[in-house]
Amino acid sequence: MGVSRTDLFSDRQNALATAAKAFSHPARIAIIEYLLQANACINGDLVQELGLAQATISQHLRELKDIGIIQGTIEGARISYCINPARWNEIQQQFDRIFKRLDTNKNCC
Repeated sequence: MGVSRTDLFSDRQNALATAAKAFSHPARIAIIEYLLQANACINGDLVQELGLAQATISQHLRELKDIGIIQGTIEGARISYCINPARWNEIQQQFDRIFKRLDTNKNCC
């Protein structure tokens, strides 16, 4: 595989693609859905909920944390995660801008 040519695209396009990539794995979608439902959790809860190994959960949490969609607090050996509402809204607005551009009243071809 060649190197991705992200320099050909705008910062907005690259940021949206990075966010989309974070949503591109079913385990991360399951984590997001669980966090939305629980509004917070302890990492161990996800292992029981999803049935994945702790290392796998940690890897997916890192991906979500890297784009800022989740945030966490450390209390001793426990790490609690929740959705970062500011970043959530920002990503939602980015996707909305694209989805709302389609004029569904026009025929395509």
